[in-house]
Amino acid sequence: MTIHHSTHRSIERPLEHAELPGSMLTSTAARALAVLRIATGLVFLWAFLDKTFGLGYATPTERAWINGGSPTRGFLANVEVGPLQSVAHSIAGTWWANTLFMVGLAAIGIALVAGIGLRVAAASGTLMMAFMWLAEFPLARFTAGGDPTGSTNPVVDYHLIYAVGLVVLAAAYAGHTWGLGRIWARLPFVQRHRWMI
Repeated sequence: MTIHHSTHRSIERPLEHAELPGSMLTSTAARALAVLRIATGLVFLWAFLDKTFGLGYATPTERAWINGGSPTRGFLANVEVGPLQSVAHSIAGTWWANTLFMVGLAAIGIALVAGIGLRVAAASGTLMMAFMWLAEFPLARFTAGGDPTGSTNPVVDYHLIYAVGLVVLAAAYAGHTWGLGRIWARLPFVQRHRWMI
């Protein structure tokens, strides 16, 4: 491939160099990934804040975590399908399930908005989405009681899309644009533990 510059000189470069991973990420694409990262982070942070303080949207004030409500009981106690139905019912509302869920929401949200620790956020967010997918189990056409589940897609639902999005954001170093990713990556403890990038 020949590249012509304004000085009319040409430089011969093999075509394969133009298609190496990372060489196709434009500034516009990097900004678009940053917007996706921040928006996804705000989804996780909003869920944390609403469940903690009962902002009156999905969680009424009287059922807020700070008022003694359970962030997991409503979802897990109403699981009516899938192989984890009995497990979901047994852990619904337990202190450790509430704590793990809420810490996960906050940590993933903060990491995404700040653009740091995206590999850890992607791994933990994917695990959270996998458990939620199993709890809703969109493969099932009918509940344990025989009612239709109303599943709109038996495989690819929003849990899978969030998980894939998290992996893409981490793989593309989306925290480097409009985030603290570059600064985070230069910290000595992150340099020693590259999985924390």
